[in-house]
Amino acid sequence: MTALDDELDRIATALCQSTAIVRSAGRRNAANGPEGQGAAVVWSADGLLVTNPHVARADRTLVDLADGRRLAARTVARDPAHDLAVLRVDPGPAPLVPAPVGDPAALRPGGMVLAFGHPLGISNALAMGVYHGTRAPLLRHLGADGKQRLLCADIRLAPGNSGGPLADAAGRVIGINTLIAGGLGYAVPIDRARALADALNPRLRLGVTVRTVRVRPRDGEESPALLVLEVAPGLPAESAGVLPGDVLFSLDGRALREPGDLAAALATVPAGRAPRLAIGRAGRQRTLTLPATIFTHHTRWAA
Repeated sequence: MTALDDELDRIATALCQSTAIVRSAGRRNAANGPEGQGAAVVWSADGLLVTNPHVARADRTLVDLADGRRLAARTVARDPAHDLAVLRVDPGPAPLVPAPVGDPAALRPGGMVLAFGHPLGISNALAMGVYHGTRAPLLRHLGADGKQRLLCADIRLAPGNSGGPLADAAGRVIGINTLIAGGLGYAVPIDRARALADALNPRLRLGVTVRTVRVRPRDGEESPALLVLEVAPGLPAESAGVLPGDVLFSLDGRALREPGDLAAALATVPAGRAPRLAIGRAGRQRTLTLPATIFTHHTRWAA
């Protein structure tokens, strides 16, 4: 039980860093908690957050970050059919901490899921439940035909969890919590949120497909890194010389342990800089340099 407690504490701490409180300009709102507050998931280091439209009803609102900052936010995209909205803030010199993203398709019924948010005004609360599968709740506000399929879990949610993350057992976000029906919690699959958020900015791709592996460098301790499964032709990874089978350790000194770490590291590269990618190949470590010309400010990156 001690090991489980420690792991849940680790996950809660990580989710807290990438979950914001959304405040509805002082309005009391039964749908979003006693003070009109809900949650939002940090999507990019340069200021995008994903939430529900019923959390961010106004075009402008306020968000509170885990580091104590309160920032003005504006709604830059809405998708009412899938109950999603995207907020943008100006983080200033301190970038946001994007949430690690998982794969909803990898979930199996009976698996553990975790929800993070601010239920009934209680900030930074973690709830644990069991995943049931995907269902179409009998609520017509989701999609014109009411057949939008959502992630469904036997998990205790309350007003204030809306817009916050539903995560897998490893703490990776696989959905955006959206409603409670029949005692069950429902979340929009993270793929929908990705499509909406990534459509806001032109997106350059590094051009790799990766997964987490554990490696033991020479004279070092075993640690997670990213194994390159595929390299897409004509994109920056190929130009830099990345090959399938390479192991990615760090980008400009930032450790790469989860696929989301790569996108987060790329998002913070200053314009005009040629970042250095530390890799392992055939048992030897080497450094590759990505082309500087492809980096611009306020560009949303993906692996």
